[in-house]
Amino acid sequence: MIMNLVVAGLVLTTGAAHAAPIKGEPTLTANPIYKKAALPKVSCKAVKGTTKSSTEKYIQKVVSCLNTAWKGAIDDFQPVKVIFKKDAGSCSGSSGVKGSYAEICYTSIQVRLADDWINARGDEKVFAALIRTWNGVVQGMTGIAEAYWALPNDRTGEDVAQQTHRYFLQGDCLAGISARSLGRKITDFSKVIAVMEPKELARLKHNGKPANRVFWMKKGYRSGKPGACNTWTASASKVA
Repeated sequence: MIMNLVVAGLVLTTGAAHAAPIKGEPTLTANPIYKKAALPKVSCKAVKGTTKSSTEKYIQKVVSCLNTAWKGAIDDFQPVKVIFKKDAGSCSGSSGVKGSYAEICYTSIQVRLADDWINARGDEKVFAALIRTWNGVVQGMTGIAEAYWALPNDRTGEDVAQQTHRYFLQGDCLAGISARSLGRKITDFSKVIAVMEPKELARLKHNGKPANRVFWMKKGYRSGKPGACNTWTASASKVA
């Protein structure tokens, strides 16, 4: 698990991938999680105030709800804890982020909490960041992250980009499932996607076209089933 979660973080900066199509990689294309039922609806009464303490409690509550939502879908699931840190050090290359951010680091979700999240009256940015970070939990514990990282890499431009897109678009889809399970009402998926990652990382374009990000997040949200998020067997146009 530790290695898988580290890989999920590292891949944010490396973007390693493999020339399409993916064959002979059942961990990616036929992962057992794809056969799991829709995630249950979880009552998650998390309320964010405008103090450091209330924001920390909100984050802890959302992650606790995500643990509850996903524990039945992931074999050998291990509850994930939240660690709050003061420094700007990062497991996944987020050290250049000036404000708040959340990331997978070993077996925990680490959060650097700054004024931008604390002072926000709404919880949109915090919630979006947490469901995005949770993708690393799912992809890490299921072996998807490690399998993706281990793919032979021929460094051929468009093919590398396409497989990178498959990985991160799967994350968008999983985030949609998380939001649905926690009872989050979403009508404009593009607005959620716009605040899922710090602006300093959005420029990396790992997920491909904005329209495809919306497509996959909406697909996960509407289905609620992990099987909806098998980007590895999707057509090239859906992962461009």
